[in-house]
Amino acid sequence: MIQEQLIADCRKMHRTAQRQVYELMAPRLYRTCKRYLKKEEEIEEALADAFFTIFTKINQLKEDKAFEAWARRIVVNQCLLTIRRSVNFNMYLDDVKSVSIPSVAPIDALAEEDLLNLLNRIPEGCRTIFNLFVIEGYGHKEIAAMLSISEGTSKSQLNVAKTKLKELVNHLYCQKKAE
Repeated sequence: MIQEQLIADCRKMHRTAQRQVYELMAPRLYRTCKRYLKKEEEIEEALADAFFTIFTKINQLKEDKAFEAWARRIVVNQCLLTIRRSVNFNMYLDDVKSVSIPSVAPIDALAEEDLLNLLNRIPEGCRTIFNLFVIEGYGHKEIAAMLSISEGTSKSQLNVAKTKLKELVNHLYCQKKAE
């Protein structure tokens, strides 16, 4: 948890405090970006833009104890801005190409990195909605408002994401059993 004094110093625009907050938060926020974005340059740009927003709008933070959740929401919103530039969430789901199943080594457990690899193999719109609903805990109404889509589109994209992920996990599990 970020110390309240560190947040107070960030409000005063102290560079050393900002550096400390960055060093403490960057690894976690980077992982959040990585769940939404594939390209390293997009991840780095979204993270940099998010930290700029965090430090320039820190006076809008009402409760210091909520800093980490507030910062994470800024990161998610920054990732969504990046995604909205290139993804049509309202595309017909019949147009979604079949997922190619990679040849990978068997796994003993589904670790975070394994989940990221599987998520990166499903269509971007489905992956975004899966992240928002399952991992971030937003409801379909909130997701629809955030992405300017209907609740039905959010629900159907989530269903496709779950189906594709289930196929990938089953394939990996069957592959492991065969070896």
